[in-house]
Amino acid sequence: MIQDVSTKPFADQKPGTSGLRKKVRVFQQPNYAENFIQAVFDVVTGKEGATLVIGGDGRFLNREVIQVAIRMAAANGFARVLVGKGGILSTPAASHVIRRYGALGGLVLSASHNPGGPDEDFGIKYNIANGGPAPEAVTEAIHARTLSIETYRTFAAPDVDIDSPGLRQVGPLTVEVIDPVADYAALMETLFDFAAIRALFAEGFRMRFDAMSAVTGPYAHEILERRLGAPAGTVVNGTPLPDFGHHHPDPNLVHARDLYDLMMGPDAPDFGAASDGDGDRNLIIGRNQYVTPSDSLAVLAANAHLAPGYARGLAGIARSMPTSAAADRVAAALGVPLFETPTGWKFFGNLLDAGMATICGEESAGTGSDHVREKDGLWAVLLWLNILAVRRQPVAQILAEHWARFGRNFYARHDYEAIPTDRADALMAALRSSLPTLPGRDTPAGPVASADDFAYTDPTDGSVSARQGVRIGFVDGSRIVFRLSGTGTEGATLRVYLERYVAADGDLSFETGVALAPLVAAAEALAGIAGHTGMDRPSVIT
Repeated sequence: MIQDVSTKPFADQKPGTSGLRKKVRVFQQPNYAENFIQAVFDVVTGKEGATLVIGGDGRFLNREVIQVAIRMAAANGFARVLVGKGGILSTPAASHVIRRYGALGGLVLSASHNPGGPDEDFGIKYNIANGGPAPEAVTEAIHARTLSIETYRTFAAPDVDIDSPGLRQVGPLTVEVIDPVADYAALMETLFDFAAIRALFAEGFRMRFDAMSAVTGPYAHEILERRLGAPAGTVVNGTPLPDFGHHHPDPNLVHARDLYDLMMGPDAPDFGAASDGDGDRNLIIGRNQYVTPSDSLAVLAANAHLAPGYARGLAGIARSMPTSAAADRVAAALGVPLFETPTGWKFFGNLLDAGMATICGEESAGTGSDHVREKDGLWAVLLWLNILAVRRQPVAQILAEHWARFGRNFYARHDYEAIPTDRADALMAALRSSLPTLPGRDTPAGPVASADDFAYTDPTDGSVSARQGVRIGFVDGSRIVFRLSGTGTEGATLRVYLERYVAADGDLSFETGVALAPLVAAAEALAGIAGHTGMDRPSVIT
């Protein structure tokens, strides 16, 4: 029986870069998740008789919210729900399922790389029919609806068994529990030369993949160890846990330190990789060679033709504005366009749908292609493996040859986390107000050549996204970018991106910290980070 339940709006349900993310205790408030899901359903048209995909990364509260969403889908006109077994679907796998089965869209339950557990984070994101995150017009409409909602609709029914594949019925709604891995693994087999990668492992190639007790564990076990023949034990932390084993599932050099230390040690494997909470980010490390996300994007784009799925070449390359310009030089060499977009994978969706770009990437460890409409951590790992299987060179040599051809973009991101929002806003407001006076100003990194607040005009539909981050360029081609992140759940996160380019005939052997030290000093001089935030050093450096 359908029930209309009275409710009152919550004032804090504005979606960020990737949906609504809050602490678990916030989502546990009566009607909180229900209000947001109903707002999504009220905004989305075409529900009658449509298919909806539901899945998440297995974090705390995942199973409970899935049951809520199923009952609400039954009451809101959907005919079918596809849900991953155990409530599991990686974000890229959910994108693929939406696309493959012609779903109207999907609810992806995740806070991505944020920690999980009763005292940690949860999130809900709506993906549209192309498999990608809802565009800004949709998320703005959802937010507006959350501010006026008075009732939500649900179906009075017991919880559904989501732990065994098959069909169930919730009133008029058919619920199909699907294998969360099978469709995605089959897609990967169409893109990459599995035979060549199997041969690589058969010859003794060693790898460590850290799934960080998060969603990619089942995918990595199936693809790397079963289908590609990597030895058992190649995948570590491969069982998704509601609290990610008390770890922070962000594949960076702070939270994946064990992997980094292994890869820099005396008995390092040939290749190391990790993925995050919901499977859309990646970390790549060769023996004694860390690969920055910006460099990884550039190397993947330059070598993508070695994989069968990309042998036709690339239509274009897209990167987020804060990502280094390393990929720009690859695009120029390939004679394909380079698109610079705001942060957020939804901005790549239009380019991919229009066939204008093939490979996309963000400095925050996200890379992907036109196979889905999300970034895809395991996809990036498999493309690296395909390249290694063809080139038969270690990661360090591939990277060195890439720099020798294109030059090197020394790059780092400094995150200042959990800043009181008013202080973070004041820093950005002061920086924006100073923009007209910055060109010509001398700094520890040399004179400022340009300064602006990045705005993006989408080449496919003409939509404009303004105030996407402050860019400061220097006479020598170096760059600093300041922006506030939309992925945190407490306070604000200031992200400062530092980039220095050295041409192929220059000194490519600098330590990154040494190369960027003048920019670190310039960032403090220009923005007054310590004074505004009270922090004398970043929370995380990647």
